[in-house]
Amino acid sequence: YRVAAENPAKLEVLDQLLEKHPDDQILIIGMYLDQLQEIAQRYGFPLITGKTPVRKRQELFQKFREGEVRVLVISKVGNFAVDLPDANVMIQVSGTFGSRQEEAQRLGRILRPKKNGLLAHFYTIVSKDTKDQTFGANRQLFLTEQGYHYTILYDHQVADYEPAVLAGEIVEEKPALLAEPVALPAPAGQRQALPQGDAKPR
Repeated sequence: YRVAAENPAKLEVLDQLLEKHPDDQILIIGMYLDQLQEIAQRYGFPLITGKTPVRKRQELFQKFREGEVRVLVISKVGNFAVDLPDANVMIQVSGTFGSRQEEAQRLGRILRPKKNGLLAHFYTIVSKDTKDQTFGANRQLFLTEQGYHYTILYDHQVADYEPAVLAGEIVEEKPALLAEPVALPAPAGQRQALPQGDAKPR
């Protein structure tokens, strides 16, 4: 699972997703520190982990709230007690297996009402035909059970994808959220059969 979850091809998709949201407040969250450190170094984004001193965390969170820092990379500490109401994009690069509780906690980070009716986006980048996608699908059941809308994209579709900006642009949207799992080719030796499908809102 870890090989698929840390698939280096995820960085190419991350590049494209960041380009799609040039002015948004973004949280990049994941499970594996090596992966998060690589992302932080690649882009020069601040990284917050369990080892980050409380004072430093508070300083970075405050800069994020004030718009001085636009993107934060956060480990599992971001699942709990993080008040960042202006964050409107979350990109999940790896999760805790099929944990729906974690999905709910992460979702809660970006579901606060947004300024000017902006739409919140929750992306999950997974490796296609691996346990990474299987666990991702299990976590996404939480979204459909709560009536959220999500769309499956494949890596070759990301370049042409245009994210909606305002909540009203999504027909029959229950909350102001659009979640897009992005499926990547699996790393060598990590393939697993998995039926494909598209989830619809209740």
